[in-house]
Amino acid sequence: MNDAKKILVVANETLVGRELIDAVKRHADSGPVAVHVICPQSSPKHGYVIYEESVRDAAENRLTMTVAQLEEVGIEASGEVTDPDPYTAITDVLSDRSYDEIIISTHPETRSGWLRQGLVSRVEQEVDCPVEHVVVDLDAEKDEATRTLVVANQTVGGQALIDQLKQLAEEGPRRFIVISPQSGEGSGDAPVRLAATLDRLEKEGLEAIGQITHPDPYTAINTALDFYGVDEIVISTFPETRSGWLQGDLVGRVRTTTSKPVHHVVSGGEG
Repeated sequence: MNDAKKILVVANETLVGRELIDAVKRHADSGPVAVHVICPQSSPKHGYVIYEESVRDAAENRLTMTVAQLEEVGIEASGEVTDPDPYTAITDVLSDRSYDEIIISTHPETRSGWLRQGLVSRVEQEVDCPVEHVVVDLDAEKDEATRTLVVANQTVGGQALIDQLKQLAEEGPRRFIVISPQSGEGSGDAPVRLAATLDRLEKEGLEAIGQITHPDPYTAINTALDFYGVDEIVISTFPETRSGWLQGDLVGRVRTTTSKPVHHVVSGGEG
């Protein structure tokens, strides 16, 4: 679309926010738009070790979800994960291509590091095109689809888990984010199990993305809560006699420390 209005969207954790998607759609209502989304990746707030690959995977997953949502409504979209400093990321992108408008999406002021850094005003002073600021409150936002965080390692392909996710999807639209904490030295068979599960969910008509994460499931869950606008959590484990997660009271700890609904699925690992 050579005549399309070129829009640069800048967002990180708020990429999954409905307010951001709606803001882009409002521009499309006035004529064709071509959107490029950049996601400055950030470091997680939990855990003693920063798993850079997992951090980037989370950013790329959010980016994939956003681009897919835009394309679903007929908006031409592309995206990339960039320099963690948003101002540097914006200036780098603008050095390669000009845009007709920039949309910067942030958390509310009380929890936005970008606003505390004065990002919006700095960009407005630097560029010649309009800059729109969109505030996304993920906790208050009521999305048209519930975002369900699914946590499983060896049981990720279990029939009990698949059945639980299908049941949730029957209750209302769901977007599943499946994370598999890696165990031992490296991820072992986890990527293979996760890929097979995502393929199976797709064949079942369920929208899902996946990621191998920090080996400690509690840390992985808290990191995912930072990165995604999660509405509920599904934790899949072996029975208590075989489950290190249950012996460490993972489900109880998550229920105690989050206000999100937590579903526990016991699987024999038949998947």
